[in-house]
Amino acid sequence: MTVNEQPQAPLLEARGLTKSFVATQALSDVDFTLYGGEVHALLGENGAGKSTLIKVLTGVYRRDAGTILLDGVEIEPGNPRHAQELGISAVYQEINLIPTLSVAENIFLGRQPTRFGLLDQRAANRQARELLKAFHIDIDVTRELSSYSVAIQQIVAIVRGVDLSAKVLILDEPTSSLDRHEVEILFSVIRSLKKRGIGIILITHFLDQVYEISDRITVLRNGQKVGEHRTAELPRLRLISEMLGRELTDELSSQDKSRARTESEYEDFLEVRGFAHHGKIEPFDLELRKHEIVGLAGLLGSGRTEIAHLLFGIQRHDKGHAFINGRRINLSSPQKAIRQGFGLCPEDRKAEGIIDALSVRENIILALQAKLGWFDYLSLKRQRELAQEMIDALRIVTPDAETPVSQLSGGNQQKVILARWLVSNPELLILDEPTRGIDVGAHAEIISIVKRLAKEGKAMLVISSELAEIVDYSDRVVVLRDHKKVTELEGDQISENMIVQAIAER
Repeated sequence: MTVNEQPQAPLLEARGLTKSFVATQALSDVDFTLYGGEVHALLGENGAGKSTLIKVLTGVYRRDAGTILLDGVEIEPGNPRHAQELGISAVYQEINLIPTLSVAENIFLGRQPTRFGLLDQRAANRQARELLKAFHIDIDVTRELSSYSVAIQQIVAIVRGVDLSAKVLILDEPTSSLDRHEVEILFSVIRSLKKRGIGIILITHFLDQVYEISDRITVLRNGQKVGEHRTAELPRLRLISEMLGRELTDELSSQDKSRARTESEYEDFLEVRGFAHHGKIEPFDLELRKHEIVGLAGLLGSGRTEIAHLLFGIQRHDKGHAFINGRRINLSSPQKAIRQGFGLCPEDRKAEGIIDALSVRENIILALQAKLGWFDYLSLKRQRELAQEMIDALRIVTPDAETPVSQLSGGNQQKVILARWLVSNPELLILDEPTRGIDVGAHAEIISIVKRLAKEGKAMLVISSELAEIVDYSDRVVVLRDHKKVTELEGDQISENMIVQAIAER
């Protein structure tokens, strides 16, 4: 659908932006237009190109091709400071301010008012109060920034950005850690900015908030622009189809199949009631059973990884309880989760999974050694036996067990992480995007391993952005949206259509 012509000239316009990183095409001939006094939501799944586009606009990256115009004049931002001088500021999810300084000091950091060549703190405080009051925020600007809520800190960062540039403001996940009341405060500030004619680019994963605050939406997928719409004219199903690259059909997916498994085949293992973490995931119930694969589906940022981290104790839950066979358990740390028989293969295997400097053998035995404790040390002979067993069982392609894991392909590194948990004989395996970034052959092998482990009696919780994959192997599918569980599908309900509809429903 084509967006109707706007009555005024664009404030910011990007034409044919292209950016590559070695063999990766991050942006390909992307056009983007922002008008003064509008909120323009920039949406897309992981790897869609959102961050790259923002970094090109703010001078973090130099574009390979294309042009950027601000107020009709071509610009070439050389770095973020230069972009601010031109009129473009970005406020990121991780607030880039100094918590131990006062609110006023943060607002004017690097450009404090002076008098007779000396810093004029009284003038800074007065000007900070005036700036904040323009947005109906009345706080003590002499207090440390860290003494205020995340919402107020976010607003301080926005006020600083507006005072620096006052033309284009980019907000990257501004509400990710806010409760509803705090979101309302922030939205009030955003509406005030709109009235002042400031153009706002909003990146968020909260679809309800997109429809509440934005005027237009641009969707990116795989580095390309796939849609630009007026928010009020865009059905949610159409939006999600563009983001995921899936068109809904009247018939079930060709991969949908009858699921004839009965309840008697499963064995109760873990029961979670009312688990939650403020600002991360709303209270949810979940049951995981042996011999069963539960798929966790939802858009990026919907709360999938947050659930994995809560169950594994990486993030401590602040509400709810967990039970194994009716016995209440403590999941307040990864160590305690491991002792209960849990294993986690994280989404980012490079940063959170493998340890590059260690060998295949050393990576494989880590979880078992942690479970046993460092006073019950595995002999080198036993380590080598276990590593070779896993190399053979999972068909890990490596010269030998002593090869540095960094030298293996992505698919084989993923198998090493799986092997790490299998040697510790877990009852529950949580797999977060286990097939992301690996080749087709390794992809099929990982899926085969997941199915085999469930058949052998493991309880499996698998997170994936690939709907066809979720549909293929899941006995149940839990669907998330905007950090809350919205439904649970099972049996013949499980289809790509049903998952997308659940994500889209209000």
